[in-house]
Formats: sequence, structure tokens, C-alpha cells
Amino acid sequence: MNAVTDLGARPEEDCRYDVVALGEVMLRLDPGEERIRSARSFRVWEGGGEYNVARGLRRTFGHRAAVVTALVDNPIGHLVEDLVLQGGVDTGLIRWARDDGVGRAARNGLNVVERGFGVRGALGCSDRGHTAVSQLRPGEVDWDGLFGGAGVRWFHTGGVFAALSDSTAEVAAEALRAARRHGVVTSFDLNYRESLWRDRGGLDRAQRLNRELSRHVDVLIGLPWDQPVHDALDQAADAGVRVVAVTERQVRSAGSNDWGAFAWSPDTGVVRGTDMTAVDVLDRVGVGDAFVSGLVHGLLTGEPLRTAVDYGLAHGALAMSTPGDSVTATLAEVRALASGAGAAVRR
Repeated sequence: MNAVTDLGARPEEDCRYDVVALGEVMLRLDPGEERIRSARSFRVWEGGGEYNVARGLRRTFGHRAAVVTALVDNPIGHLVEDLVLQGGVDTGLIRWARDDGVGRAARNGLNVVERGFGVRGALGCSDRGHTAVSQLRPGEVDWDGLFGGAGVRWFHTGGVFAALSDSTAEVAAEALRAARRHGVVTSFDLNYRESLWRDRGGLDRAQRLNRELSRHVDVLIGLPWDQPVHDALDQAADAGVRVVAVTERQVRSAGSNDWGAFAWSPDTGVVRGTDMTAVDVLDRVGVGDAFVSGLVHGLLTGEPLRTAVDYGLAHGALAMSTPGDSVTATLAEVRALASGAGAAVRR
């Protein structure tokens, strides 16, 4: 149960980056306690499922991180860039699309999220059609130069990026295959978003794509097989997946969630993290991404799988306590919560 799951990540000294994420980075507009439909002011953040993982690994856990994405070369794009820079994530891999003045050819994505309260659940409204990153095509990123030249220890992408367009699914597959060629550990978060698949085949097509991409993945977040858990884990093993992690969330109200997770590897079998009951929620967006950051940190640093899951759960719980997609927790706070510390004042 306490065996270390060694995924064979490349040595730090051989790599420029510990982690590179591939995904869309949007400008998030947050109305605070107001509703979207009646708000008169918004706070801005940056966010995106895959990017959030890289940011968490940089800011909370101290790993060298970069993001591969695309933005339009206009003031909104550079605002997103500035927010990414504040998060400590390397922006050198961003691809800049020409600004045509009105966004006919390419746009920057917007994500407007109200947090909810009590019986009123959180609500997201995204505006991300024809974004620059959704038009990314195979052959436009030099993956061999990145993975084999600069050097990367861990590569992460997910179902949100793959769902943006047919070409982004192809880019995700291209990147995962290249990472595998160069000995880079790969992870993929299924992260199904109904709004992204509504006019593109729905859940059935998303699951077919995820099953295909899973063949190139070492660490899978979620299960794309519609079967009982143990049967699905057998399918994951047959696909060559080396770790599976699944979060579990019971929504009591917008402000209170039960929070747990389990993981599997061939070395350990199924292990459960330490469940947390009635966790208070200020903002739940990005919580799953925070879990992945903690899990990846644990696996990169050679912790037992159970400890890596507990890091993920603690990081996710701390993400619930702060506004925005991004986590402001410290490694010390994650370790303390993972070891059972509560919310008492620390002096």
C-alpha cells in the first residue's frame, strides 16, 4: 500500500522544465457575490483546466512550469500573458495570432463565473468560439525540440483542450506521442465539459476520443470506460495507463462539499485518500486542477501514491477557500492539511 510508484521522470538537471501544460488560457471575469446577469463590476483572473495544473505546480510546489497555448496579439491577450507571468509560469511557448481588429479570424477566450450561494449553484458562462488556441494545428509546435531539446520531465493536457476543435484533438495526440518518444511522463485529465461537446457528438464522442488518447498516457485523471470501476481499471491497465486517479465530490450546497479521491497503480492496487467532510467552499472553480497539481507533485518527488493523493486532496480543499481559478496555498499549508491539521490560527 505504501509502495512508491516510480514513473521514471527524467532527472531535473537534464531538463529546462519540470512540467509543461498544453491548453487554453482564458480571461476569467468574476462578479464576486453578484450574479452575472446583474453585475456591474468584475474582477479578472486567468484560468484554464490544463494551465491551472501548471500554475499550481509552480506557485504552490515550486516546480519549473511553462504553458503551450495561443493568444491574439492585442491588449486582452497581453493582459492574460501578464496574469500568467504573475503566476510564475513561463510564457515563452505562447503562440501569438495576428489581431485583425475585431476578432473575425481569432479571439481570446472569456469565462464568466458566479460562485453561487446556498441552494443556488455556481454558474459558468464561457465565450470561447474561434479562439486562437482552438485553431492550433498539428505541425505548428516543435514538440521534438521542446521535449528532446529543451527537456521536460512531465507533460500535461486534457479533455478541455482536446474538445475545442477537431484540430486540437489532433494536436493533443501529436504532443502525447512526442512526449512518449522522449521519455516524458504524460498525464491527461478527462475533464468532460458538456457545453464543448453539445454540437460535436456529445458524451459518446468525447468518450471515444478520451479512450483513444488514453493509449498515450501514463497518468489518467478519471475513467473514460462506462463499466464498473474495477473493470474500467482493467481497461486502463490494458491501455498502458500506469496511474489512475479519480476525485469524488458530494455537493451538499454551493458552500459545502464532501471531498475525496482514490487512485490505482499496478504496484499498489486501489488506494484511498483521506476523505474530507463538509468542506466550506468560497469558489469551486479549479479545484479538480488543484488536485492534479498536488498529485503530480507527489509523484514527481517520489512520494507513495497514497501521499500523492492526499497532497491533491489538500491542495484542492485549499483551492475551495480562495477566489479565482488559481490557488494561493503554500507547500507548508498543503503538507499540514494533508497530515490532518485544521483551520486553527497559526502564529
